[in-house]
Amino acid sequence: MNETKNKKFKTWLEILIVSTRLGLTSFGGPIAHLGYFHEEYIRRRKWMDEKSYADLVALCQFLPGPASSQVGIGIGVMRGGVLGGFISFLGFTLPSVLALIIFASLLHTFGIEDAGWINGLKIVAVVVVAHAVLGMAKKLTPDLQRKSIALFALVVTLLWQTAYTQIGVILLAGVVGFLLYRQQTLQEDQAVTFFPISRRLGYFCLTFFFGLLIVLPILRNLTSVEWVAMLDSFYRSGALVFGGGHVVLPLLEQEFVPTGWLTEQEFLAGYGAAQAVPGPLFTFAAYIGAVINGWQGGLFATFAIFLPAFLLILGTLPFWDSLRSNPKIKGALIGVNASVVGILISALYNPIWTSSIHTPIDFALAAILFSMLVYWKLPPWIIVVSGAAGGLLISYI
Repeated sequence: MNETKNKKFKTWLEILIVSTRLGLTSFGGPIAHLGYFHEEYIRRRKWMDEKSYADLVALCQFLPGPASSQVGIGIGVMRGGVLGGFISFLGFTLPSVLALIIFASLLHTFGIEDAGWINGLKIVAVVVVAHAVLGMAKKLTPDLQRKSIALFALVVTLLWQTAYTQIGVILLAGVVGFLLYRQQTLQEDQAVTFFPISRRLGYFCLTFFFGLLIVLPILRNLTSVEWVAMLDSFYRSGALVFGGGHVVLPLLEQEFVPTGWLTEQEFLAGYGAAQAVPGPLFTFAAYIGAVINGWQGGLFATFAIFLPAFLLILGTLPFWDSLRSNPKIKGALIGVNASVVGILISALYNPIWTSSIHTPIDFALAAILFSMLVYWKLPPWIIVVSGAAGGLLISYI
């Protein structure tokens, strides 16, 4: 009995150490994170085989929310059960959460939101999102039909900039994808993978996930408690985002800037800072929460925005094999992914571009940083440091 407990403890400790190291060093966004995971968890430690890892990545790309974080949670679950999944998430996420909470406190304490280097970080945000748009467009919109879906999503989300518009666009794109691509997906072979989670737990997590989506807005309207409103906004943002961290930007902007919880300047300063830290971009929520309610707000916001990711990955793992073999669902997903490209371009223009590029010299700095990232292939942290230095230099010109 004690031997079994010791073995579990050693497994959990190993998960914590490895995931924390990844959380401290994984720069470059969700696709890069999946590469880091593959190198560390699959090639070096062989915690899963290649096929199981591919299945897990496919599941997390299918689900809304932070794909790389969900893959990390899934690997932790496969290695050490549900607690192993939580430990894996904690190690990978906590370093960037703490860094962004500290940044938020400095922003308020020293009033640095107008500093030149902060403006440089905003320009970094333009570059990073532009690079994400190019990469995702190449992969997710290879034919005319999907390019048309992306264009529709771009035009609609630019003309009607609300969170509900984005949800409607994603749903409509799913319907179109189902109609256009359901036949093409029938020919693909499906691998069978077994996940160590009971279907009972899966049903509970999925019920809880949808229950919170329904109950939280009602509670928000019935009460005037700020924490309930924060929980509703962050939970809904984490639950309804397809395409990863960059797509959560317009949802969070719509939730918190018009309501006056933080200014557009504070929002973009934090988004720029989020590019400077490793780990998942969803930890941007920690910055927003800290601006609103200090470090307690930062931790609460992190919990709220990642809760849907936990519920979805634990809820769908037991059913993934039957789900992924359904051609209707796969066809719908093709349409949804195409719409994500249009939403990204919309977010690139407003609020990122319109709030960051004001003068020719701003555009020149953005062009230099973009070339450094895309053509010279320099590490993201160099782009961030160069952007901050460039913004500081511009402020003295």
